[in-house]
Amino acid sequence: MKNIALSLVLVLLVSACSHKTESNVVTGNPPAEAAAQKSAEQWLALVDAGNFAESWKTAAGYFQTAVSQDQWEHTIAGVRKPLGDLVSRKLKGAQYAKSLPGAPDGEYVVLQFDTSFANKKEAVETVTPMFDKDGQWKVSGYYIK
Repeated sequence: MKNIALSLVLVLLVSACSHKTESNVVTGNPPAEAAAQKSAEQWLALVDAGNFAESWKTAAGYFQTAVSQDQWEHTIAGVRKPLGDLVSRKLKGAQYAKSLPGAPDGEYVVLQFDTSFANKKEAVETVTPMFDKDGQWKVSGYYIK
C-alpha cells in the first residue's frame, strides 16, 4: 500500500510537470534554470550513489511532506537498483514555471535528462526542483520513464 501511495505521489508530480497549461509557463529564466539544474544534479548524484536517505533529507519540504523517508527509500531502491549503474546523463530540456497542476504556486524548473543505465540504455528522467522556503532550489519531484 505504501508503494502505491508513493507511486501515486510521484505520478502526480510528474503529471503536474508534463501537463502544464501555456499560461503557467514563464518564458525562460536562465539564472533559475541554471541554479535548479545544479541542485538537481547534486541530488541525482546522491540517488546514483544509492544514498537514498540523504536524497530524501535534501529534497524540498513539499517532497518530504508528501512521501515519508521510509517510503522513498524503499520505492526508489526498487526502481533504481534494477537499472544498474549510471552510464550517461544529458540535459534534454528545462522549463521554468510559476505554477504546476496539483502543486502549490511557486517557482519550479522541470528538467528532463536523456539517461542511460547499465541495464536500461534509454530512459528519460524528469526532475523538478522548486525554490524552497529556505531560499534554495530543492527537488520536489522525480520520475523515470
